[in-house]
Amino acid sequence: MINFVFTSDAHYGIRRANFRGDTAVTGHTVNTAMVDEMMRLPAAKLPDDDGVGSDKFVVAIDYVVQTGDIANRMEIPVQSAAASWAQFDTDYLQRLKLKDHSGKPTTVLLIPGNHDISNAIGHYKSMRPLTDPTSMVNIYNLMLKPATPMTNEKYNYRSDKINYSRDIGGIHFMFLTLWPDSAERTWMTSDLAAVSAQTPVIIFTHDQPECEAKHFTNPEAPGTFDAISKFENLAEERYKEGKTAAADGGQTAIEQRGLVAFLKKHPNIKAYFHGNSNFNEFYEYHGPDNDVSLNTFRVDSPMKGNVSSKDEAKLSFQLISLDTATGRLTVRECLWNSEPQKQDQPIVFGESKTIALK
Repeated sequence: MINFVFTSDAHYGIRRANFRGDTAVTGHTVNTAMVDEMMRLPAAKLPDDDGVGSDKFVVAIDYVVQTGDIANRMEIPVQSAAASWAQFDTDYLQRLKLKDHSGKPTTVLLIPGNHDISNAIGHYKSMRPLTDPTSMVNIYNLMLKPATPMTNEKYNYRSDKINYSRDIGGIHFMFLTLWPDSAERTWMTSDLAAVSAQTPVIIFTHDQPECEAKHFTNPEAPGTFDAISKFENLAEERYKEGKTAAADGGQTAIEQRGLVAFLKKHPNIKAYFHGNSNFNEFYEYHGPDNDVSLNTFRVDSPMKGNVSSKDEAKLSFQLISLDTATGRLTVRECLWNSEPQKQDQPIVFGESKTIALK
C-alpha cells in the first residue's frame, strides 16, 4: 500500500476569523496545527469501509501533495510571497516529520496555484511588492531540480512552467501548472507519449476541471491587467467566451471542450485531484456536454474552505491509499479539527470513495 496526504490552498499571509478559541489567526499558526495533525496519521486505524487498507493502521505516509496557493496574493496589507514561503518551508519542509514505508522521510510534491502565479507576474489589484516570484522559484527548484538553480531574477513564468510526472506503484502521476489548458496539454501529450495506454494516469492540478474564466488570458490585450476585464493571464490559452472574465456568467464551456477531447483521446486518465474552490467533495466530472466521466476529488483549504472557514470542525485534508497489486485507490476525508478545543485530538475519518484504476 502507498499512502498520500493531499491538501491545497495553504494561503500563508492571511488570517482565519476563528481557530481553536482564538480570533484573527495567522495562516502560519493554522498550517502548523494541521501539519501536527498529519503527523498523527501513522498511528490512526482506517475505518472498516471495504476501501484500501480497511480496518488496518495507516503506518506510513509516502507522499504529501500540496496543489498550490501556498502564498496568498500580496494584496496590501498581505505579506510578501517571500515571507509566506519562509513560513511554509518551516511547516511543511522542516517541521513535517513523517516516514514512508521504507523508513525514509516522506516526499513532498508541490505545484503552484493562481495566487502563487499572480505574485510572480502581477495582478490588476494593487500588490506590495508589485511582483515576488519566491514561491514559484522555490517550487520550481524543489520539483524540477535544474542543474543550475532558478533565481527570482531569472524566473519567467511563460517559459518556466512547473510540470512534471512521477511513476508510483504502476500509476503515472502528472503534476500540472494551474489547469490543463491547450498549452499544458502540449506538455502532457509529450509526457504521455512514453506511457503505455494500459498504464493508469492520475492528474494533480490547482483548478477544478471547469477552471475559472478569470484565470485565462485576456483575449483583447494579452498580458495586460485591468480591473474591467478582470483577466489574470494565468493560463496561456486566451479566453474564447467573451471580452471580460464575467462574460456569460464566467462560462468556460469552449475551453472545457478542449480538455474533454483530450480526455477522450487518453482514456487511461482515471482520476483528477484539485483545490482552488475548497471543500471536501468526491464527484464525477462530465464536461459541458455530459459526454465524459472522470473521477474527481476536491480538497479543503485550512484557510479558505467554503464550509470549514465558517465551521472549523469541518477542516479536512485527504488520505489517498493505493493498492499497487490490485490497482484500487481509496480516498478518505480526514477531519483534523473535529474537537477544536483539544490539541491532541485523533483524526476522524469522514467520507470515502474507492475506485478501480486498472
